[in-house]
Amino acid sequence: MELFTKTNVVRLRSHLDKYLVADADGSQVRQSRKASGRGARWTVEEITDGESKKVRLRSYHGRYLTATEAPFLFGMTGKKVLQRDFEPGADFKHDWEVTRDGFQVKLMSWSGKFLRANGGTPPWRSSVTVDEPHSSATKDWVLWDVETVEAVEELVDDLCDSTVSSVASDDFSVDSEPASPMSVFSLKSPPARRNSNLMLQVRFSRSSTIPLAIFA
Repeated sequence: MELFTKTNVVRLRSHLDKYLVADADGSQVRQSRKASGRGARWTVEEITDGESKKVRLRSYHGRYLTATEAPFLFGMTGKKVLQRDFEPGADFKHDWEVTRDGFQVKLMSWSGKFLRANGGTPPWRSSVTVDEPHSSATKDWVLWDVETVEAVEELVDDLCDSTVSSVASDDFSVDSEPASPMSVFSLKSPPARRNSNLMLQVRFSRSSTIPLAIFA
């Protein structure tokens, strides 16, 4: 719990080295390799609840990271995680119980399920749900590194946001990711055309006057 304080602004980094990001639409959340920018910053509000160590995480939209009961995909166990306005009387849905696991943390929602960073093919890629680690292969998917954001970093991030689109190059990465245990692959599927688009996008970035480092 000492990783979170009442005045902390933090980033949460998943097992895929991606950051928990609040989308610009003010509703969705996802993972992104882009650590800079307001979307990756979460303001911590510590909650006093007996012996439990709980926090609320507020996005730059002023909305709270909230576990819902809506399925991420029909028939699957994972539930959607969204940004929501504060709900008096249902504020417990914004609470996350913090459990330390070595140098990382697990965040358990009001439903007893954990904030989980998914990988694999779309729609699982870069998604965030609340779920259980169903096997030893996915036990790390609910672990998060907590990075404190200093005031000077916030200023730099805001300057970056004013000059570069927050969409950035999340899709430029061609790194492989562990497949989601829920994903279904078919040998009869047609060849993907995504790689050719990625190559064009990367080539365009290299010829641009904007340094690639800003998309890191």
